[in-house]
Amino acid sequence: MSRRLLYWLVQLFGWIGYCLLIFSSVYVQDSKGIDAEFIASLSAMGLSGILLTHLQRLLMIRWGWLDMKLAPLVPRLLLSSLFTSSIITFVWVGASFVIQSKDDWLKQEITTSGMVLSIVSMGVVILFWNAIYFTVHLFRKSRKQEISNLSLAASNRESELKNLRSQLNPHFLFNSLNGIRALVDIDPNKAKVSITALSNLLRQSLVMGRQNKVTVESELEIVRNYLDLEKIRFEDRLTVDWEIDDELLNIQIPPFVVQMMVENAVKHGISHLKEGGEVSISVRKEKNEVVLEVRNSGSLRKVTDTAVGIA
Repeated sequence: MSRRLLYWLVQLFGWIGYCLLIFSSVYVQDSKGIDAEFIASLSAMGLSGILLTHLQRLLMIRWGWLDMKLAPLVPRLLLSSLFTSSIITFVWVGASFVIQSKDDWLKQEITTSGMVLSIVSMGVVILFWNAIYFTVHLFRKSRKQEISNLSLAASNRESELKNLRSQLNPHFLFNSLNGIRALVDIDPNKAKVSITALSNLLRQSLVMGRQNKVTVESELEIVRNYLDLEKIRFEDRLTVDWEIDDELLNIQIPPFVVQMMVENAVKHGISHLKEGGEVSISVRKEKNEVVLEVRNSGSLRKVTDTAVGIA
């Protein structure tokens, strides 16, 4: 349902309900007072209420009242409500004068106090209408602001992620080339195999780098290729333990999150151990959360240069 249609439905049923309330009150006090002329004048009052409150709404939007603070807004609402209620009351009285016969009109006693009371009671109704309208407007405004804040926060996180991801490829390439450089003099054939593996791995990483999310299976594939490349350099000094829940392979995650942790585990953990060590990679479900965990058998040094990695 559109906002415009909802507004007119609330307007229509609200004023119909108010007219029915007056009708019931008159009927309880004096059922003989209910006649065609009374219903016609009551209908004129309800119709004028719909039109005048709608006009008041348009003026409030045009004059910028919806964006005002409470202190300057309250006196304006009081005066406009009093003015609107006065017009509606005079329309009701005028309609009664036009519709009813001259004899019936002369029998009615209209006093200043009665008019004032009618204007005040109608003013309370208009104020209640304004309160509902401003409450709905403020609620919508707060929702829009909340959505805007969430969008901004999501945009900031996405920018941070893209910034980190843009640095991961050079970071990863730098570490891999250092490993291949160490093999050039020791084992040229192994260095050639490493270069081929690196080119295949970089091709995969370029494809993943264009995506905002990848499956766990795709992420683990690039991790396996990276570890195969590192095993060429470390040989038996690097062992890998996999603990993967196959039911979670299709879960969507940001690219390179696991690869980044594995790279840090090798660089800051295994590479400093003469005897080598083990990297353990786990993807499991705990309660309602998916846990991606990377562990290594090394120990963290007191001073660690994390560069563009993680602490």
